[in-house]
Amino acid sequence: MLKKLFSEQDIARTVKRLAKQIENDFMNEELLFVCLLKGSFIFTSDLIRQVKNPSRIDFMRVSSYGNQMTTRGNVEIIKDLDEDIEAKNVIIVEDIIDSGLTLTRVREMLRTRNPKRLKICALIDKRRRRRVDIEADYVGFTIDDGFVVGYGIDYAEYHRNCPDICIVMEENGV
Repeated sequence: MLKKLFSEQDIARTVKRLAKQIENDFMNEELLFVCLLKGSFIFTSDLIRQVKNPSRIDFMRVSSYGNQMTTRGNVEIIKDLDEDIEAKNVIIVEDIIDSGLTLTRVREMLRTRNPKRLKICALIDKRRRRRVDIEADYVGFTIDDGFVVGYGIDYAEYHRNCPDICIVMEENGV
């Protein structure tokens, strides 16, 4: 069972706000958005269309969940970037920061490639389950806990097509 947390309209307003923050921070500089697949693809698509800066996009696919509702703790790089990021303004686009393990691994890996600036934009920041010290530069929504789906975020590859962001409710109502 799913319970709506954020509507399509809430998400659209939030994406516009994040785009404006990014534009203000980078003025008219070129940006390279790094979309973390698969969960961030819809968010990245909407975000990049709102940002007025000259922009490019590349993709990484990493996994720490598999088909589970909790992280396995190990982060696997399944697809790396195609572009060289040296001396570029890079924004990592993440659907949700949960434990922080995946994002920490990606950030550290990309830092070694000498970008001009490296920022993180997260649609959802789930603070209660954080296992490492990592903060996003741009955050759409903050929640305490709960397993969320929709707007590209999945559970075992399902619910990505839900236009809202919902929390997965267990059968006993939790």
